[in-house]
Amino acid sequence: MEAETSPEKPRVGLFVTCLVDLFRPSVGFASAHLIEAAGCAVVVPAGQTCCGQPAYNSGDPDTARDLALQTVRAFAGLDFVVAPSGSCAAMLRLHYPALFKGRDEEREVADFAARVHELTSFLVNVRGATDTDARFAGRVVHHDACSGLRELGIRSEPRTLLAAVDGLQLVEAAEITACCGFGGLFSVKYPTISTAIADRKIDDLRVNEPDLVTSGDLGCLMNLAGRLHRTGRALPCRHIAEVLSGDLHDPPIAGPVIAAGQPA
Repeated sequence: MEAETSPEKPRVGLFVTCLVDLFRPSVGFASAHLIEAAGCAVVVPAGQTCCGQPAYNSGDPDTARDLALQTVRAFAGLDFVVAPSGSCAAMLRLHYPALFKGRDEEREVADFAARVHELTSFLVNVRGATDTDARFAGRVVHHDACSGLRELGIRSEPRTLLAAVDGLQLVEAAEITACCGFGGLFSVKYPTISTAIADRKIDDLRVNEPDLVTSGDLGCLMNLAGRLHRTGRALPCRHIAEVLSGDLHDPPIAGPVIAAGQPA
C-alpha cells in the first residue's frame, strides 16, 4: 500500500510487526490512519518481515542480522520508519546498530535506526500531534510496555493523546512500571512465573475499575487479554492506535465476536 505523495509530505514507512500482521491487522490500519492524519504519506514496503527480535533474544545474532538487513533495505529512501510497538521499535532503533558495530553495513544500519520511531512518540514528538477526533465513553487505564518505557523512554506521549479523546477518562494503575509477564520468549521458558506476573498486573490494572486497557504493544495486550479470558475476568483490551483513530469495529482482543445484527 502506498499513499499518494506530494513534495511537502514526509514519506513514512509503517513497520507493521508480526503480531499485528498475523493477529490484529486493525492495529495496522489504525496506525496508518493516524500517521496520515498527522500530515504524512504512508508506505508499507512489501519486503518487510520480522524485525529479528526473537532470534536476537535467543542468542542467534546471525539470523537476527539477516532479518535486520532485509528490513533496513526494505525501508530505504523513506523519511521515517514508524512501528506500533515499543518492543519492535527498540529493536530497530537501538539493537540493530549494536548488531552491526564494526561491520561493513554499520553506517547504513545507523542511518536507518536514526529514522525509527514508536507510533505515539512519532505523533507527539515528531509531528506535534496533541489532538484527535476520536471518541470513547469510559474509563481507560494505559499499560506501559517494558521496551517502550525503559528503552525508549515513552510514558507521557500515549497519555497526552488519550487525554484528547472526547469522553475518555484516563485512570492510572498503582504500579505503572510493572511488567505484564509476557517478555516474548520469557513467557514460554518460564510460564509459571509469567502467569504470576500477569495476575499481579491484572489486579493492579483493575484497581480503579477501568472499562478498557490500552497499550502500545500488542504482545502485552494479547498476554493480558488471554489471561483475563482464561480466568473469566471481564476487562477489554485494545491497542492504543485503535482508540486514537476511533477504529473500534473489531471486538476487543480475545473478546467475543459479535454476529451481524446482534447488539454490541
